[in-house]
Amino acid sequence: MEVVQYEVEGWGVGELWLDDGRVVNHELPRAGKPVRPARHPVVERLRAYFAGEPVSFDDVDLDFSWATPFQTGVADALRAIPYGETVTYGELAALAGHPNAQRAAGTFCARNRFPLFVPCHRVVAADGLGSYGSLGLEYKRRLLELENAF
Repeated sequence: MEVVQYEVEGWGVGELWLDDGRVVNHELPRAGKPVRPARHPVVERLRAYFAGEPVSFDDVDLDFSWATPFQTGVADALRAIPYGETVTYGELAALAGHPNAQRAAGTFCARNRFPLFVPCHRVVAADGLGSYGSLGLEYKRRLLELENAF
């Protein structure tokens, strides 16, 4: 297992956990200084994203060995949401082939191991932004503003 830290100006320090090149976990940047900064092709794309470039992460290999078929379906639906667009939790559930499973789709988003690669920030509540876990709504708002989706 390799841990790659990266720093993004104005955002902080993030981490990628890689196993033979496959992403097994990702922590979005937050305040801090990198202990082991490194160069990696995915990190360069992350930096470009945080610089405001419309970067796609569709081809990044992610480890879903832990996921149920439902979770994989939600992840696939999320990865299909284009840069700069949003859907509601209900729409996400329907896109994943499970209409009326919006709460379960929201639970998947809350536990998402792959932010940006599986872009849960693009999912909003029917009556507002919804939540964004420990990073909070302001972080979600910044990501959506970066994509001109808010």
